[in-house]
Amino acid sequence: MQVTFDFDSRPALLDRIQQQLIARFGRIVRPAEKRRDPVWTVVQGVIGARSKTAVSNASTDQLLADFGTWEAVAGLPLEILTDYLAHQTFPDLSASRLKDCLSEIINRCGAVDLSLLAEMKTADAMTWLESLPSVARKISAGVVSNSTLERKALVIDTHHRRVVQRIGLVPPKADTTRAYDILMPVLPPDWSAADIDEHHLLIKRLGQTHCRPSRPNCADCPVRGDCETGQVSGKQAS
Repeated sequence: MQVTFDFDSRPALLDRIQQQLIARFGRIVRPAEKRRDPVWTVVQGVIGARSKTAVSNASTDQLLADFGTWEAVAGLPLEILTDYLAHQTFPDLSASRLKDCLSEIINRCGAVDLSLLAEMKTADAMTWLESLPSVARKISAGVVSNSTLERKALVIDTHHRRVVQRIGLVPPKADTTRAYDILMPVLPPDWSAADIDEHHLLIKRLGQTHCRPSRPNCADCPVRGDCETGQVSGKQAS
């Protein structure tokens, strides 16, 4: 399916989709107490592959509660760290990735400290983060936007990417980085960091409830009128 939206029409389209999703799902606003420091957010992201958010949150909190500092976590033997991450979907991989990532931060900064990100421009901070082991675009965007940094960066997970691909905003085979590079320039210019964060949470909710990987419920989708896939589905059903 080809992308057919004009560049100049996309901000209005995204704003309209935002309002349609708010009308269906209500506001989804991240409260201040859910914004953790950047290191916590990196850890949660690195160990979170294929795991539910609540599980990764609990694992991250437990590590810090039990060992006191991220330096202590970095120094754990790999087998102990793996045991602590037993509830993650891939505990062995999560432990290895986390140990490598924390160790690299220590090598660069002398401690597990990401306070330097606050002095960087958003794009530079994301580039720095993506040079760490196991940190790609989804995690870097999450760190700068979901943490206390609260920057303008669109988090794109598998739900979000699937939805925008089906809508026709990005090509069907676009990966997360390409989808980000396409969408960020066309977000409504008056959107704040909180608006962008809510947009991700709303699109994610749509992907979890209607725009499922298989057998999407196009008939009841609140953005069907603005979706290439939904329009094709409607013609096939008629």
